[in-house]
This record gives sequence, structure tokens and C-alpha cells, in this order.
Amino acid sequence: MTKPPNDEGLVFETSEDVEVLPTFDALGLKEDLLRGVYAYGFERPSAVQQRAVLPILKGRDVIVQSQSGTGKTCVFCLGALQTVDTKERDPQVLFLSPTRELAEQSQKVCLALGDYLNVQVHCCIGGKRVSDDIHTFEAGVHIVSGTPGRVFHMIQQRHFSTRKIKMLVLDEADEMLNRGFKEQVYDIYRYLPPSTQVVLVSATMPHEVLEMTHKFMNNPFRVLVKRDELTLDGIKQFFVAIEREQWKFDTLCDLYDTLTITQGPRGSSATRSRRWTGSRRRCATPTSRWPPSTETCPRRSETPSCSSSARAPAAC
Repeated sequence: MTKPPNDEGLVFETSEDVEVLPTFDALGLKEDLLRGVYAYGFERPSAVQQRAVLPILKGRDVIVQSQSGTGKTCVFCLGALQTVDTKERDPQVLFLSPTRELAEQSQKVCLALGDYLNVQVHCCIGGKRVSDDIHTFEAGVHIVSGTPGRVFHMIQQRHFSTRKIKMLVLDEADEMLNRGFKEQVYDIYRYLPPSTQVVLVSATMPHEVLEMTHKFMNNPFRVLVKRDELTLDGIKQFFVAIEREQWKFDTLCDLYDTLTITQGPRGSSATRSRRWTGSRRRCATPTSRWPPSTETCPRRSETPSCSSSARAPAAC
């Protein structure tokens, strides 16, 4: 059973009066979509889902900002699955994410929730063969979850038709509208129909990003967690004690080999340490899983393995 989102005690600010729906049945979802929701393991909507799903279903442009682990991905996936017409074979919903991992995660959640809908969800990201993307678009797809670079390439080459797009979702919108992604997002947006519904989702929503939304959103409905509620309560944290600096990378590799980690930050207080870890990380080829195995990165064998008595016990 899917673990319920950790959202107890969160206080939301909305741009107007919001209807809080305590059950999934009250959302008016398609019967087969509702079956998928309960089959996925959900019993009741989280606090953010109770407030944000209905405005999306009504066709409003929506901004959703809530901490990690509160069920934001389910919010836009439910909206997308309710929106699509499975009789049509053209793409109708586009998810844009800043990383391949997030795009894949959104695809998996969408497929799981839409298990009874016969919905086609394609992950359009770099690192995969372009020919596979072309074949998928030709065969027909309802929802596309991808990264800006590959999605824009498919649109430019006219493999990805945007004429039937009804909804655009920007996941981690603060990153998507910052730095290098902003221009790519605008390039894609120009190809979408003028009536496209826009949904922004993020754990943080800086003021400058909110100001920017006026350029491409129409009177958006806002569901925002109060700033003093933005804690890490929904995230499990632990640390591994490492005796030597040079053991850090191999310990990180061992953790990735042992645990199922879809995403995670890597930080260091020392610039030299970040550069060293980054150089080790580049041993992997662009298309391989990171961290690399010993076969793809011979230098992993330079430091003691986890089974070595010289290795810090905590890393095992």
C-alpha cells in the first residue's frame, strides 16, 4: 500500500475561497480513474490534493506550492488523466521536468493511476534513442512526460504534434523558470494552442517566479503552503560517518547500489570536495546509470570496498 503523504498540520494560503474535498469520490473522477487511485494504495487525498485537484479539473490555471512528500505529483496526474480523451491518439497533456528522473517518475505515477484507462504515457527524455520517440509518437500517445531539450527537438522536427494539447504542467516550476530552462520552456510554450491550461507545481515558489507567471497564465488559482510551514517533516534524513575524505564517493556508490533512490541532492561544505566528487562522477558514460559500476569506472577499485576491514563500519 502506498504510504500516505506527510501533510499533517500544514496551513495553506489560497488566492480565493477553496472547496476542500475530503475524499477521492467527491472529486467526480472517472470511474476507471477512481479504481486506479484506490488500486495504487491511496485511501484519502492529502491536504494539497483536497484543495488543488478540483480547480485543475475545472480547467483553471493553477499554481501549487507545497513541501516534498505531500502528493503534488498525484495532483497533476489526476488532472491530466481526467482531461485526456483516450479515443484520440494525439498528445493532449505535456509534463515538463528539469531532470530525466523526475520525468520518469511522473510517467510511472501516471501509468499506475491510469491503469484501468488504457492511457498511453510516453517519457520523452535525452539519453534514449530518438527513433524510439519517433515510433511512439507515430503509434499514438495521450500524455508526454519529458525534459525541455528532447521535447523541443521532437516538436521542431514535427514528430510531436501539439495541436491537441489541452494542458501544460511544469514540475519543479522554480527550476523550470530559472536559468537555462526558461528560454526552452518559452520556446515550447509558443507551439501550444492559446487555450492551453497551465499548471505549475513546486516545493518552493520564489516571488520572482510568481511574478513571471502573469506572462503565460490566466488568473491562476493559487494553493500555497505558508512560508513558516515549509519544513522537512516529509523527508527522512540520516547520515553516514566517514573517517576519510577519499571514502565518500565509494560510500555514495554503495548507497545507490543498495537503496532505491529516485532523486537526491549532493552537497559539500568544501569546494575542493565537490570538485573531487564531480570528477569521480564523470567516470560514467552519459547513457549509463550513475553511480557507475566498477566495470564502467575502474577508479572505483582504488579505495577500499565496503567489505574491507579498513572501511568505516557505518558505510556498510
